Amino acid sequence: MSNILEQANQIVNERSEEKERQYGPFKASMERAAALYNLMSPKDQQITTAGMYRAMIALKLSREAYAHKEDNLLDAVAYMGSMNDLSLIHISEPT
Repeated sequence: MSNILEQANQIVNERSEEKERQYGPFKASMERAAALYNLMSPKDQQITTAGMYRAMIALKLSREAYAHKEDNLLDAVAYMGSMNDLSLIHISEPT
């Protein structure tokens, strides 16, 4: 079995076509989740896609603090990697 970083890389960068068919692209799902959150929230409580990533990372680390489960850490690392990719995209976009 591969280590947790290799597994996270597979989730973020090498997601299988089957998973894409079931759940959609990873980054697009996070963008959609942020948009849905914003539809349900008051205007002064909106969240960005990066904020959605931070919330999911916090949730996974909170669960890990309660009880160790490798999946908590794997998901947190995968969210961190995908959030980094999002940050790199925004940095490289012309202003």
